Formats: sequence, C-alpha cells, structure tokens
Amino acid sequence: MGFFADSLGRIKPSPTIAVSGLARELKAQGRDIISLSQGEPDFDTPDNIKAAAKAAIDAGLTKYTAVDGTPELKQAIAAKFKRENGLEYEPAQISVGTGGKQVIFNALLATLNPGDEVIIPAPYWVSYPDIVRFAGATPVPVGSTLESGFKLRARDLEAAITPKTKWVILNSPGNPSGAAYSRAELKALTDVLMRHGHVWVLTDDIYEHLVYGDFEFVTAAQIEPGLYGRTLTLNGVSKAYAMTGWRIGYAGGPAELIKAMAKLQSQSTTNPSSISQAAAIEALNGPQDFIAERAKAFAERRDLVVSMVNQAKGLSCPMPEGAFYVYPSCAGVIGKKTPDGKLISNDEEFCRYLLEGVGVAVVHGAAFGMEPHFRISYAASTEDLTEACQRIQRACAELS
Repeated sequence: MGFFADSLGRIKPSPTIAVSGLARELKAQGRDIISLSQGEPDFDTPDNIKAAAKAAIDAGLTKYTAVDGTPELKQAIAAKFKRENGLEYEPAQISVGTGGKQVIFNALLATLNPGDEVIIPAPYWVSYPDIVRFAGATPVPVGSTLESGFKLRARDLEAAITPKTKWVILNSPGNPSGAAYSRAELKALTDVLMRHGHVWVLTDDIYEHLVYGDFEFVTAAQIEPGLYGRTLTLNGVSKAYAMTGWRIGYAGGPAELIKAMAKLQSQSTTNPSSISQAAAIEALNGPQDFIAERAKAFAERRDLVVSMVNQAKGLSCPMPEGAFYVYPSCAGVIGKKTPDGKLISNDEEFCRYLLEGVGVAVVHGAAFGMEPHFRISYAASTEDLTEACQRIQRACAELS
C-alpha cells in the first residue's frame, strides 16, 4: 500500500498553472517569452480597493472572522446579487471562500458520494472534473462544437442526465472558450433542468462583467425562479475587479447547503483573509464605472486577437461573447511538420512548438476536454498580443 491517499491519484496538477510555470522558467533562463497562458487580468486592483485594505490593517481588522465571511461582506454580496441579478439571498444563504475555487470545492465535497455524476459541458475549466474526481464522484463531460459556439445544447443536456446526476455545472461566460449563453439559450437549458428535480445547478458566473457589445448577462436562478432552491450561484472579485491574488470567491444558495459548506471550511482554511474581505466590501459597494472601461479595452483586444489568429495558416478562431479567452481550432496544422522535421500530431505538440519555436505560451485544448484546440488569454497589453499573434502567424507559415 502506497503512502499517499488514493484520492490524490484521481487528480492531476492544473495544466494552466503548469504551462505558466514553464513559461516563467524559460523567461528566467533569458528566453524572450510572451505568456498568454494565465487567466488573470493584467490591470491593477483599483486604488479605492487597495486603500480599503490598508485602512483595515490600520484599524486592526487582523483577527479571525466568521468562518464563511463577515456580516458586512455578506451584506455587500446580498446587495450585489439583488442589484445586478435580481436574486434575493439572506446572509445565511451566502458563503465566502478563499477564491471561487474553494467555494466550488466546498460545495462539491459537501454533497458528492461515490457513484454520483456531475455533468460538465466541454470545453471546461480544468479544475471542475478534478474536483469531482477528488470527491469520489464521476465527471460526465458533454461535448459542444465550434459551430454551436462551444455551448451546451438542450438536447445534449437532456441525454446526459441519469438518476445518478447530482449537479450540472454551467460556466458563462466560459473558460476556456469565452462563450456566453444568451437569455434564450440559457432558458432552453433551464427548461430541461425543470423536468429533472433531482439535479442541482452550479452556475460559475466569475466572468459576469466581462461581456462585450450589447450582450446581456443572465444567470440560471434569475431566468428560472423554479430552480432557485437547488442552484448555487457562484461569483467572486478576481476577474471583474482584478483581484486574483486577494482570493475572495462567494456564492448564494440554499441555507442548508451553505451551512454544510461552512462546516467543511471550518475544518480546512477557516475564514478567508480578513484584509481581503475588507477590500472585497469596497469592491462591491464602491464605484463600478471602471468595469465598463476595462471591458471596452478587453473587447478591443479580443477583436485584434480573433482577426490576427484567423490570418494564421491552418487556424480558425470564432468570436467569443465574453471572458478574456479565445479558443481557436488548430485542426489545420495537425499532421504538418515543424522546420526541424518534428511531426505535430496533436494540440499539445502544437503548443509546445509555439513555446519552444517562437516563445509564445498558450494552453493546449486537451487540458479543457476538447481537441484539437488551444486557449489564448488576451489579458495582456496590445503590444504583447500583437507581437504574440505575429509570432503565431510566422510559426504556422513555417509548417510544411
């Protein structure tokens, strides 16, 4: 019998973090690397939020707080849900964790048993299946297509539901594709879920504010009040407020689920950082105008990257509705040879070629459950994005 837990063998390290780590190593060796692998805004945390954190330190707010969030932060979250999503949650229905990932981890570990199934639309964020596996349950990926805009279709959801299905995870706008569900598209899915009363819904809305053009964001419990009692509406301050390192995620849901999640958190991390919570209160209650300004900058970068990637030989890149990712197909380069004679037989080998050949770090599609694709994060400067896309065009042109 090995020393390590069986549960550890069911998961693998995050591929996106691994690629970013490799890019950092190559940079440290003096290589000219442009890393477009991490899902992190390149903007700084706004000054009013930083000031609130400094004030909290000076005021001595450096002690333990309630396990799953201070009353003040829960109030700010409840106000946000009401103001922006038309959802009413009491403080007992709100959970605050150390990042959105912990909130998902808590919810799934508190509810899943061996034999349970969780439906995960593909392509998916790398952590969903691993957290499900760690909990001893079975992830059920349901594929989409580039033609469907990487969105789960109602008939495919219906076909995937079994008596063992406990959760379906909906992430809109989504990582890695940037795809976001319109009101009609989401309604088609919630109509299916209304016919299956045993299935719970986890909506990961972390990219809510990063939608472009006249796209209107909606979430499941908002569009179908009948699902309110079995939906966990997840969000956080990481992406919209450029606060990835502050580690604050939160969710609203049924009180009994929130209580179970708090029980689990009380035996793991206890409370999220008191200082980060004070900063998050200011983020949610303070001025929101910068969000639209930054979204405009992201939209311009999106347009630039989609245009330039589509000019690369063998690549095809759809226009996403939100987040800060594009998810091009690289089917047109599979089977080709690099200038030094290496055969590219899958998307992982293509991404390695981009990193080693032209110094651009991106993440291969297999990591997100759908190949042959790759993910580019356009949360980078226009200069870096232009240069990176020119390098990608050059790398593709040199394949034979």
